[in-house]
This record gives sequence, structure tokens and C-alpha cells, in this order.
Amino acid sequence: MTFARFTLAHWCVLIAALLPIFCAGIAKSGMMGKSRKEGGYDNHDPRAWLARQADWRARANAAQQNSFEALPFFIGAVIIAHQLGAHQLRLDMLAFLFVFLRVIYIMAYVADMARARSVLWILAFAANIAILFIGYH
Repeated sequence: MTFARFTLAHWCVLIAALLPIFCAGIAKSGMMGKSRKEGGYDNHDPRAWLARQADWRARANAAQQNSFEALPFFIGAVIIAHQLGAHQLRLDMLAFLFVFLRVIYIMAYVADMARARSVLWILAFAANIAILFIGYH
């Protein structure tokens, strides 16, 4: 039995899929050991607990949601680019760029750097569009 080798773009899909989980971890950090009465993380009702958070925790949760929103388009673009026979090095570079920009985007979001966050979102979205069309002949 043979298995296809993952390209860097495939690995970037995995990393992008893990980014929302990373954001959730940021939002919950330092609150797992505290009791619910002290405002600690409530695993019985995690979404309501996250909805009550403010400042950087709320922004980390928003970054989590946005990371989930960006994921389907990225996955689809990478799959389509591979199916269309895109130049692999270019595809890998663009996929890496997308993930890199999304990581910096998350950092800017949590740090409340709104303008930088918006610019990074636009750049990552543009990279994703480039991935989608890179295999077009």
C-alpha cells in the first residue's frame, strides 16, 4: 500500500486547522484551574463562558471564530490548486504565506491592533485568492 506524500501546502492546511484551537487555548489560558465562582473556565458551558469574556480573552475568542471562517476557503483553494496542477513551489510558498499571515493576524487581534489586524486579514485573503487561481492555465 502506498500513500501520497504531503506537500508543504498540505501541512499548511493542517496548521491552519489547528489555529482556531490555539486561539481557544489563548482565550482560556490561566482560567482552567480557577473555580467557576471565581470566574474560572466553565467546561460545563464553555460557549457562554467565552461570550462573557472581555478584552484580550474576547479578542482571542473572536480570532478563533474568524480562523474557523477562513478555513474552508483555504482548504478548498489548496485542493483546487493541486487538482489544477499548480506549480508546487509557488503553491507551497503561498500556502505558507497564508498561514504566516494568519498567525500574525491572531497576534494582532489579541493585542488589539485593529488596523494591523485588518491589513493582515486582507493580505491573507489575497494570498488565498492567489492560491485558488495559481493552477489556472
